[in-house]
Amino acid sequence: MSEVLVAMSGGVDSSVTAALLKDQGHNVVGVTLKLWGGDSDSGCCSVSDVDDARRVAQQLGIDHHVFNFGEDFDRHVVEPYVAAYDQGETPNPCIECNRHIKFDKLLRRADVLGFDMLATGHHARVVEHPDKTFRIARGEDMAKDQSYVLHMLDQAQLRRLMLPVGNFTKGQVRELATELGLRTAAKPDSQDVCFIHSVGGRKQFLGDRIPLNPAAIVDGTGRQVGSTEAVQLVTIGQRKGLGLGGNDQRRFVTDIDRANNVITVGSHVDTLTETLEIKGLRWVSQPVADQLHVQTSAHGPANPASLSGTTVQWHQPSRRIAPGQSVVFYLGDEVAGGATAA
Repeated sequence: MSEVLVAMSGGVDSSVTAALLKDQGHNVVGVTLKLWGGDSDSGCCSVSDVDDARRVAQQLGIDHHVFNFGEDFDRHVVEPYVAAYDQGETPNPCIECNRHIKFDKLLRRADVLGFDMLATGHHARVVEHPDKTFRIARGEDMAKDQSYVLHMLDQAQLRRLMLPVGNFTKGQVRELATELGLRTAAKPDSQDVCFIHSVGGRKQFLGDRIPLNPAAIVDGTGRQVGSTEAVQLVTIGQRKGLGLGGNDQRRFVTDIDRANNVITVGSHVDTLTETLEIKGLRWVSQPVADQLHVQTSAHGPANPASLSGTTVQWHQPSRRIAPGQSVVFYLGDEVAGGATAA
C-alpha cells in the first residue's frame, strides 16, 4: 500500500476521500492548506474549515497538518486575478490555485516528505490507458463533475494522483460520511472564491487594489443605453447587473472596448459566434483536431467542435467566451487538452 497525503479542505468530499483510502489500507496523512489570510466569509480557507478537517482526521485516527502557502497563493492566484481584470480578462482563480498550489507546491512538498501519492476530494477520475499514459475523466456525478478545473494536470502529476470520490455521486458521498459519523456529512459545498467577501464582493476587492473605470453601455447602433461604475466588473455574455431594466428584450454584453471604456450589448443572437480564438494550447498526451467537445465553464455544456491551429470551429454557433476563460477539450468523458480564450 502507498503513503498518501490527502488534501483535506474541511468539506465532505475530502473527508470521505481520507476515509476511503484508509479503509483500503493506505497509510494516510491529512493536510489542510492555509492560503488566504485576508477578510473572507466564503470558500474553503476559513478557520472553521481547518478545524473541521482536523476533527475529521481525529475521527479517522490519522495525522493532520496545516501548511501555510499564503505567499505562494498571493503571488500565483490573487495577484494574477487582479491583473487579469485590470487587463480586461475574466480569470479562473480556482484553476490557478490547482495549477500552482495544490498540484505543484503541495505535490513538491509531498515529495520532500516521502509520500507516494497525493489525493483530493475532486469529483473526477484518473484513467490509465494501455500505453501507460493517464487522463482526467469526468466523475460519476455529472452535476458535480470537476474535470474542467483539473484539465491542466500533466502526466507526472496524474501518475501520482488519487481521486476516490470520483466514482461516487454526491449523494453517495454524503451517505458514506453519515454512515461513518463524520462531522462534515451535511456540510454545504463551498460555492464562492475564497478571498472574496460576500458583503463587498468583487467590486470592493478589486476597488481596494486597482482603479475602477466607469464605462458607457451602448447598443449595436452605438446609441448609449446605460452606464456602469466599473468596466472591470463586466464580462462577455453578462446579462444581470447592467442596470438596463425597463426593456422587455433581454440584453447581453457582446463586446468590451477597454481602450475607450465602452460596453456593447445586444440580443442573445448577437452573442453567438462560429469560432473561438485560443492561446496557450497544451495536450494531455497526443494532439486531437476532430471529434472534440469543448467546455468553456466549470459546469457549462461541452459543445462539439473542431480545431484548426488556434481556432476552435463550433459545429453550431455558440456563446462568445470572455478572454481569460479556460477552454477544455474532451474526447468522450476524458480531457484531451486545454487552452485559454484569447
